[in-house]
Amino acid sequence: MNALTVTGLSKSFGGVKAIQDLSFDVHAGTVHAIIGPNGAGKTTLINLVTGIYTPDAGTVELFGQDVGGCAPEGLAKLGLSRTFQNLQVCMNMSAVDNVMIGAHLSLASGLLLGMLRLPSLRRADAACRERALELMEFVGVAQYAGSQASQLPYGALKRLEIARALAASPRLLLMDEPAAGLNHTETAEIELLIRRIAESGTTVVLVEHDMKLIMGVSDRILVLHYGRRLALGTTEEVRNHPEVISAYLGATA
Repeated sequence: MNALTVTGLSKSFGGVKAIQDLSFDVHAGTVHAIIGPNGAGKTTLINLVTGIYTPDAGTVELFGQDVGGCAPEGLAKLGLSRTFQNLQVCMNMSAVDNVMIGAHLSLASGLLLGMLRLPSLRRADAACRERALELMEFVGVAQYAGSQASQLPYGALKRLEIARALAASPRLLLMDEPAAGLNHTETAEIELLIRRIAESGTTVVLVEHDMKLIMGVSDRILVLHYGRRLALGTTEEVRNHPEVISAYLGATA
């Protein structure tokens, strides 16, 4: 089964056709990259897949289920989680509490439950905190468990956001430029982390400008150009695709 199937997707803003009749699929259990020059439509595509935008035409299926019109919180319940290019971290909270936020859909909640503080609620909260600590260990930021998020270096905050996304136990994780702003060492560590996430059974859709990272970690790559699919294939197929070479390097090159 495909984790994600996009068919005939289109989206315009005024006279600008951001996405044009786009179709592709993402195989479950793989790392699938989406690349393209600035203005290619990558951000619009992400927002369509995650329910932020409504398509003008076409369908989006998540694990075989049509999710057209589904709100982001509904998609989260179906197993879609994401990280953001610009950090979405609560700086006034502890690092571990930030990760726990990601598990809110699986926790019992409500004013009455909070007031009563039933033993079952306390046990669930303790289990959630333990899971958050395990995820911080998994992404490599366990040493910051007792720190405020505002005290973490930028590279650790990027990993913290990944841990929070994983706290929702996603079947598909969409990562929007996880290496943006990182140095070479930090980027190499993110590459290893993406591999570990995929090996754990979570499908990864990766939007990224770092081509070394893309080529090193991806099973398949979708190349966008002015909202259309320019190429789709393995790293080797995309690397040697003449239209990709032309779009990125110029026809002469």
